[in-house]
Amino acid sequence: MNGSQTIKIFILDDDLLYSSMLEHFLSLNPDYSVTKFNDEEEFFKNLYLCPEIVTLDYALKKMNGAQALKKIKEYNSEIEVIMISGQEDVATAVGLLNEGAYDYIVKNDQMKDRLWKVIQHLIENKNLKKEVAGLKNELKKKYDYSKTLIGESPAIKRTLNLIEKAVNANITVSITGETGTGKEVVAKAIHFNSPRQKHPFVAINVAAIPKELLESELFGYEKGAFTGATGRRIGKFEEANKGTIFLDEIGEMDIYLQAKILRVIQEREITRIGSNTVVPIDVRIIVATHKNLASEVAKKTFREDLYFRLKGLTIELPPLRERGNDILILAKHFIANYCKENNQKLKTMTPAAQQKLLSYSFPGNVRELISIVELAVVMAENNIIDEEEICLELNSNISNILSKETTLKEYEFQIIDFFLKKYDNNVLLVAQKLDIGKSTIYRMLQNAEKNS
Repeated sequence: MNGSQTIKIFILDDDLLYSSMLEHFLSLNPDYSVTKFNDEEEFFKNLYLCPEIVTLDYALKKMNGAQALKKIKEYNSEIEVIMISGQEDVATAVGLLNEGAYDYIVKNDQMKDRLWKVIQHLIENKNLKKEVAGLKNELKKKYDYSKTLIGESPAIKRTLNLIEKAVNANITVSITGETGTGKEVVAKAIHFNSPRQKHPFVAINVAAIPKELLESELFGYEKGAFTGATGRRIGKFEEANKGTIFLDEIGEMDIYLQAKILRVIQEREITRIGSNTVVPIDVRIIVATHKNLASEVAKKTFREDLYFRLKGLTIELPPLRERGNDILILAKHFIANYCKENNQKLKTMTPAAQQKLLSYSFPGNVRELISIVELAVVMAENNIIDEEEICLELNSNISNILSKETTLKEYEFQIIDFFLKKYDNNVLLVAQKLDIGKSTIYRMLQNAEKNS
């Protein structure tokens, strides 16, 4: 049940026969290390050994079970205590449970089975708590913004300073910056380091949802509110209650819906579509956009009153081209991560490769840098990334390719065509670089000739 983990159990019962029976019974599980005590003083002298579980007889000679329970909990509140009594007294049981006992078991014919199940359940709960604590710790590490937003440039240091201010204040935050600068990363860092971290973080990309559906996504709806509404559905604002809602690309929101968002901010309440019932909410709002909202206000595409309510604390993320040597710091970080995740030896960049990165403008920002260095790791041989593996042209080509809708086969052909030109039509080398068969390349070339 617990693998190699041993569960330490102490038995305190001044009935020698009964305590010996419990010791023998519990020791049948090889994962349990069981020690019995028939004297209170001896028991408390050994409490420094910190058992995970104590079975405690209520009717002791020198003190009653309630007094012993209190003393155990004062010493270490993490020790779980199972009370065992010869009396089935509901009032006593409730009192002991209120004082911190895990369970109250009566000495009868079912006691053994009950105790066995209670201990198993208790251990499962302990393991679950450890797992949850571990996940929370990992989550905290993941969104440690001093490690997530890596760099030493003045621009990123200003950003980190503003994030710290946002973490320590329950203020609306507006994150601006070019596509790929990491706006959602910043929003999550703020939430998971704030007092709201135990509550939901709900993200919604306004631009990705048709405007006629966005209202129901945000506010929810009642059964029968419209065709297809077969049941009640809560919206993103309700889902984020007590936590944070992140409205990405807020600049794309329809002007009609902006009025409803303004009301939510002012009144701190929502109404589901098809309902007259007002639902109070407690939500922190973080918005992001790559647009200049002040310009959108001037163009009458964004409400001025909403603009000022959302402005709050503004965090402007610098584009990668303005962060200088941060490009190399980030590149090395992403290379190390990729190598670790794929069980590869760490690969390093030559000075020429580093200079090639520093000379590039990165229109796709951090997102593009990740793509470039991961491809470089795949292409590199002998654990060295040289300038020829830094495929800036490929990334530029891919950006152009993806701007035009075409088939996956056409995408594949254009990528293969790029590498054939790069390596002087050396089919064997390109096949090795892309980890595909030579026949695949020949077949694609033949198909291209037929279709031309």
